[in-house]
Amino acid sequence: MNLKNNLKKIRKENNLSQEELAEKLNVSRQSVSKWEQGITYPEMDILILSIIK
Repeated sequence: MNLKNNLKKIRKENNLSQEELAEKLNVSRQSVSKWEQGITYPEMDILILSIIK
């Protein structure tokens, strides 16, 4: 499984919309959408900060 599939799966398992996940990560909903489509990838600092929180 790749990042886009994992992200979408985990988001849905936690009953989060793209908007809700975006708010938790302090990014736009469009960013989350692009990650889930595999168009772009999140920057490492966003991922690290989300783990620390």
